[in-house]
Amino acid sequence: MHEYRQALMRLRQGDSEREIARSGLMGRAKAARFRELACEKGWLELTRPLPADAEIAAALAPPRVPLTAQSTLAAYRQLVTQWLGQGVSGVAIHSALVREHGFTGHYSSVRRLIAALAQALPPDTTVRLTFDPGEAAQVDFGAGPELVDPATGALRRTWAFVMTLAFSRHQYVEFVWDQSVRTWLGCHQRAFEWFGAVPARLIIDNAKCAITKACARDPEVQRAYAECAEGYGFRIDACPPRDPQKKGIVEAGVKYVKGNFLPTRSFRDMADLNAQVRDWVLQVAGQRIHGTTRIKPLESFTVERALLLPLPAVPPDLGTWHQVAVHRDCHVSFERALYSVPCALVGKRLWLRATDSVVTVYQDFQSVAIHARARRPGERRTVTDHLPPEARTFFAHDRAWCLQQAAGIGPACAGLIQRLLSDRISERLRAAQGVLHLKTKYGAGRLEAACERALAHDSPHYRTVKTILVGGHDLLPASGLISPEPYAGRARFARGTASLFADEPPSIH
Repeated sequence: MHEYRQALMRLRQGDSEREIARSGLMGRAKAARFRELACEKGWLELTRPLPADAEIAAALAPPRVPLTAQSTLAAYRQLVTQWLGQGVSGVAIHSALVREHGFTGHYSSVRRLIAALAQALPPDTTVRLTFDPGEAAQVDFGAGPELVDPATGALRRTWAFVMTLAFSRHQYVEFVWDQSVRTWLGCHQRAFEWFGAVPARLIIDNAKCAITKACARDPEVQRAYAECAEGYGFRIDACPPRDPQKKGIVEAGVKYVKGNFLPTRSFRDMADLNAQVRDWVLQVAGQRIHGTTRIKPLESFTVERALLLPLPAVPPDLGTWHQVAVHRDCHVSFERALYSVPCALVGKRLWLRATDSVVTVYQDFQSVAIHARARRPGERRTVTDHLPPEARTFFAHDRAWCLQQAAGIGPACAGLIQRLLSDRISERLRAAQGVLHLKTKYGAGRLEAACERALAHDSPHYRTVKTILVGGHDLLPASGLISPEPYAGRARFARGTASLFADEPPSIH
């Protein structure tokens, strides 16, 4: 428009098209057409003031041809508008028109219609969010480098946890192996310790480790994360689904880590990676002139830190929640370790809360079992009182109990129980328990007598003791019961034992 206005002024001063072209404003042909337009509008009359820019632009603009006259797609305008609203691409729209409506035009016609419809829409605008010191921080994960997993020896993807203070842009960065709830909570705890304070609000996306159900207005916060927020005093602000611009500060921070820190560096292991990124945050990222604030993040952080929330005097014991089922053996399984619960809960679904040191099982918000956390897969943590009564009785009546009970009954019973438990071939604990159980029916005195008779017959068995008691043999006199030769005074063989091994058989008279 500036060129047209300058050309009009020179035309009013009497310059020719050649002189205008020599000045570089426009070519001779264009200057000639502009002269005709100016004469038609009366702009060359020196008595009239120069026209306004809007008037010149209106005269220069060609008349707009209605869309119905310039496009063969006019009849499909509403249908194309509907498809665009559903996210259908231009190529798919052209194919559908050809296939279903017999359209014979080229794809360029569809493309021009889409462009015309887009121009009719209101422009897509945005507003930059600003934050006061200490008001908020934004949190996100980003892909990190591949490192050798010490557990498997194979390459494994790492993830960068980034928390950026929204006012100062100071960061906490930590690389981890996964995005589990336990990792998420631990990174938060270490980030707050890094800053020495807590932001009033954390703006996050809808990762499963934080939000169990994403929703624009009523998101459901993961139970463990809610406890973390309560313990540290911050509020959780989850972005609406598919709207990452709400946390654009940390999105840019993750991109900065991936573009400035990771390239040209090598890392031995996870510890070396995190050590290098901590130095980079303090020496590079924190000392740069930030592109938006135009202030060094660490300088802004000195102002913001005083306005952050203080750390709690006692850090909260962060734990993760898991729904578990009680198996027939009265145990629940968590991370391949087993923890006992009361036997009455077999078959029910309970909630388990696990911290670094303790595992607690809940039913209807009531604690039903507390265990020290297992340190290796396959480990079993069992409380005897959680087992069924018969199992508790069996495990309580161990070897030590049997020997103690037998000693209280008498020396014969103690000797018989000792022989049962010292058998080097068979495990005879149940037999010893059965012998001691006979005391309930027959009394300690009769049981002692029966054990004495069983030992006398060199038959220390449960069946022998029970047979003696059932037959009342323990009530018979015990005189002469024990002798060096059980069959002394009675004929055991028709001839002497020495004759069995003689060279010549003795003659029989």
